[in-house]
Amino acid sequence: MITEQDVEAILTDDSKRISDDIAWRLDPAHTPAVTFRMPVRSEPGWPLAVHASWNPKAGKLGYTLLLQGEGRIYALNLGAPHRNPGGERVGEVHKHRWTDAFRDRWAYVPDDITAPWDQPVEVWRQFCSEAKISHTGALSVPEWQDGLAV
Repeated sequence: MITEQDVEAILTDDSKRISDDIAWRLDPAHTPAVTFRMPVRSEPGWPLAVHASWNPKAGKLGYTLLLQGEGRIYALNLGAPHRNPGGERVGEVHKHRWTDAFRDRWAYVPDDITAPWDQPVEVWRQFCSEAKISHTGALSVPEWQDGLAV
């Protein structure tokens, strides 16, 4: 099982990178949401991927760093509040970070995310900056027309 110390090593590792362009695609299970999933490379070879979901109709955006075999170790969510295991309500902009006590269920309000949910490319830049993920490709702007993502 992964530990907080392992997660700290992953998050502070600045060799994490995505070199490809990223395009959003329709998520048939959550229409009109769009999504993407990309592997994240690193020098230590952590088996990582980023999953993203944007739903303009619901006003929600999320970026999640996944560790194969463990699941979510770090995430950013905009547009929906969260309740921590102790009952504390966390705002509509919050980050999840793996803890030994609560696994991926603990969240906090970040001070480094200033872009709103409807600017997914700018939020992506801010997420990558704080998670120390270098993205040298391009992230397409998801389109929104007539109330449906295309």
